[in-house]
Amino acid sequence: MDTIRKIVKESSKLGVRYLTLYAFSTENWKRPEDEVTALMKLVVEFIGKEINELHKNEVVFNVIGDISKLPQVCQESIFSAKEKTKNNKGLTLNIALNYGGRDEIVSGVKKIAQEILDNNIKVEDIDEKVISNHLYTSGMPDPDIVIRPSGELRLSNYLLWQSAYSEFWFSNINWPDFTERDLHKAISDYQNRNRRFGGV
Repeated sequence: MDTIRKIVKESSKLGVRYLTLYAFSTENWKRPEDEVTALMKLVVEFIGKEINELHKNEVVFNVIGDISKLPQVCQESIFSAKEKTKNNKGLTLNIALNYGGRDEIVSGVKKIAQEILDNNIKVEDIDEKVISNHLYTSGMPDPDIVIRPSGELRLSNYLLWQSAYSEFWFSNINWPDFTERDLHKAISDYQNRNRRFGGV
């Protein structure tokens, strides 16, 4: 939690508008039951301890993922935190909970299919914007940079649609040891890159 607190605070100082942290994936349910239970308790604990400070700093708290499968106490904490901070004007903190990139796309496709069945949209109307509007991140910009700590060189089913043109920054530092200095390094490196978005 200390790392989250520090990175959120520093991101706000740097003018970052959206910060998304991967907390619990759809695949994490395969972990031992006691570990999953501990993680769920940690979510509730984090919200309980941090939400007032986040609210004070104008942070908008949000969760992306299928929260319907989370324990009821988690769902209630999330709803309360979102309601409390929804009118804030600062950084939007997205916590990815029970999130998977493929699962998100499947969910979005199902929503679009239902809208077609309900005659709300036509097949020929489907484009990238329509798909984006049916994802958990609807209304948010795609990430400029994806920071991958812990020495892993893979996406881990994270923001697959949204990160099509994102810059990637890999670090051998484990997340609990990730500091404000590391964040500055990542952003500085990003600022020195030439983003082409598929062009020359």
